[in-house]
Amino acid sequence: MSMKTPIYIGGVAMTRFGRHEAGMPELAQQAVIDAAADAGIELADAQAFYTANVFGGMVLGQVLLRDLGLPGLPIYNVENACASGATGVHLACHALAAGVYDTVVVLGAEKLTALGGGALPMQRNDYMTELFTRAGLALPAVYAMRAQRYLHEFGIDAQTLGEVAVKNRCHGALNPLAQSRKPVTIDEVMSSRMVFDPLTLLQCCPSAVDGAAALVLTTKKPLHRGASPVRVLGSAVQSGKLETGCDDILAAEITARAARKAYAQAGVQPGDVNVIELHDAFTIAELIYYDALGLCQRGEAHELLKSGATTLGGRVPVNPSGGLLAKGHPLGATGVAQMVEAVWQLEGRAGDRQVKGARVALTQCTGGGIAGVDHAASAVHILAT
Repeated sequence: MSMKTPIYIGGVAMTRFGRHEAGMPELAQQAVIDAAADAGIELADAQAFYTANVFGGMVLGQVLLRDLGLPGLPIYNVENACASGATGVHLACHALAAGVYDTVVVLGAEKLTALGGGALPMQRNDYMTELFTRAGLALPAVYAMRAQRYLHEFGIDAQTLGEVAVKNRCHGALNPLAQSRKPVTIDEVMSSRMVFDPLTLLQCCPSAVDGAAALVLTTKKPLHRGASPVRVLGSAVQSGKLETGCDDILAAEITARAARKAYAQAGVQPGDVNVIELHDAFTIAELIYYDALGLCQRGEAHELLKSGATTLGGRVPVNPSGGLLAKGHPLGATGVAQMVEAVWQLEGRAGDRQVKGARVALTQCTGGGIAGVDHAASAVHILAT
């Protein structure tokens, strides 16, 4: 996708992530109204809405937005597993770049507490799901195998994984919209209930969480955002390739491929990025994505973590929002919420978790566990002022 047409983020908003008594329509409408207000526009000024969700059912966007009295504007529904929200942003950028619209709203919303908690269900229409289920291969088990491989291959102990949770949960304590605002010690992480060895409970993102996030994308330079409003410089979505032989479960090939495309579009290198929001559904995922995003060489992710480079105050803070581990992971909302955090960081609006001097941000969201591929989808976006 050509990014020759400047695409700006005119306004952003999100609800608190956590358990809500309010229904999904109320959460979604609040996020949309707040994002429009942040952009200084009326809802009717938007020409289209892109609504991302995973478990909500058919024509959910129309259901969620019905009570806002929109004048028959097109509403597109987007489902791409955990990458749904980021995919919605990508599709909206396509339409803006093509000149179909000049102002659109992207919404992500989910109400996972309605599912009752526990591990999220596997892909229901994959021919391997029944076999995986019999073998106990829920997603935590898949990531636990990746973790075991990482520990074995690079000769580190399980406590290193726990340090990812300590970092992100301490970041989350600074975020008033995060689901978990309690900092934890390494002892608390490692002594929490074992889920799948070596992943303990505090190394897994919460599965019972509700929330919504929205942003306004526009080709009109939003003058109220100052001389250098946030722009989308790179937007890439990739799907997994069929792997017919033994694959490297530590490679995150799909994310590496999406990142290369996004970097090329944006004209930046990994070393130019100042702040990152990535898909830390499990602690091992963050380490794997350090490598895939080009932050380090293979086998050096744990060293990058231990150096302090990815914590607040470090060279390239990762998940200053608290990430999925602390902020929470309401699937359809996650990719949009990552971009909300990135905008707040680039505009200096992130409060106690502000990354000083941030000018370039990257968001990465991966989703969909199906047989024979790394993942079903991965989205990488690069934003800058």
